[in-house]
Amino acid sequence: MSRTARFALGGLLVLALGLLAINVLGQLQPYEKTLKLGPAPEVDADPYLAAEHFLRERKIAVSRADGLAVLRQLPAPGQTLMLLSSREDMTPRQARQVLEWTAKGGHLLFVAESLWDEEQGKSDDLLLDSLGIQQHLTDDLDEEQGDEDNGTSSADEQADADSEAAELDEEPGADQENLGEAVAAQVEAEDEDRYPELTKLYLENEEAPAYVDFDTDFHLYDAKNRAHAWANSGAATHMLQLYHGDGLVTVLTDAWLWQNDSIDAYDNAWLLWYLSQDSSVTLLYSKVRDSLLSQLVEHYPAALTALALLIALLLWHVGLRHGPLQGPPSHARRQLEEHLRGSADFLLRRTSQQHLLHSLQRDIQRRARHRHPGFERLPVADQWQVLGRLTRIPTSAISQALRPAPAHKLSAADFTRQVANLQTLRNAL
Repeated sequence: MSRTARFALGGLLVLALGLLAINVLGQLQPYEKTLKLGPAPEVDADPYLAAEHFLRERKIAVSRADGLAVLRQLPAPGQTLMLLSSREDMTPRQARQVLEWTAKGGHLLFVAESLWDEEQGKSDDLLLDSLGIQQHLTDDLDEEQGDEDNGTSSADEQADADSEAAELDEEPGADQENLGEAVAAQVEAEDEDRYPELTKLYLENEEAPAYVDFDTDFHLYDAKNRAHAWANSGAATHMLQLYHGDGLVTVLTDAWLWQNDSIDAYDNAWLLWYLSQDSSVTLLYSKVRDSLLSQLVEHYPAALTALALLIALLLWHVGLRHGPLQGPPSHARRQLEEHLRGSADFLLRRTSQQHLLHSLQRDIQRRARHRHPGFERLPVADQWQVLGRLTRIPTSAISQALRPAPAHKLSAADFTRQVANLQTLRNAL
């Protein structure tokens, strides 16, 4: 192929590729797509991370603690301690330490986590019981209020209706005016409580209250009437403040409003700032952590299986005997001395020392009767004299050997000495 033909072919190929590229680019349309990856791992692991960042942005020093041991080095004045974790394992000593720290000038904020038990006259929350604060269910309060009102509501309503009717009969032109006043009062009441499900906190020099999203299922009751500030919803009280010594205690029905997914709603974040302003904050709460065992099972199942097999093999090895079982010794190899020692040990275990000594003494008397007829009829002193002549052993030694065996158990040395004396006397006969 000539150079001109190759050049023409290359040009056509470039032209075809250019047209194809123009066609493909004409079909492409740009678009935007947002991928939601969810919260970061540190946000999932820390439910109050947003609250910490919010306070730091307000120039409030925030620190985190894992336990009440932080009270040892935490100064009380100018400090706010927020107990946001579960306190079901709190001991009376720890509760006393927390209240003593508060009485020195600290600000204690904690969440009520136990309902008041009327039968027992207490709750399982040591801090609530110590401060005289009770937590009830809002539904129980509604039922009690309904029971109290049922007895008088019917009579009162009837009396009000009769009085209103009498007034209308006396003043025919006043019904329209009374109706207008009632409607206006109702509208004003509705305007005042437009959000009955939200908790309202009223402050001095403020026209409108702050609205906070507390859980309305619970109600706080100040049994000792010590609270100087509180926040209510339409049906219950959800925050109480009272003085304790030189310090301040704030009790809440819940702290979920300050978690990552709720702190930006209503005035929840503002309440956190309001309760911690002009102080340093220490947050005490437990992060959600997997146990060590669950993490090992998830990440190292093969290693755990090998460890279990290794432990099983180790126990099997330790449980086995080392070497073959030792058989009983052959009877043919035993000597007379071994038999005698075995028989003596058997008799000593099965009978008493007194029995063995008495047997030797009877054997001596039997031999003495054989050597000296009528020996058994002689007095004891004469018997000793006869034995002395027959054996040429001193009478004192004979009397020592033939004396009755003591009732108490002899020591090993005394028993051996007594047996040796009796055997010497018996062998001499």
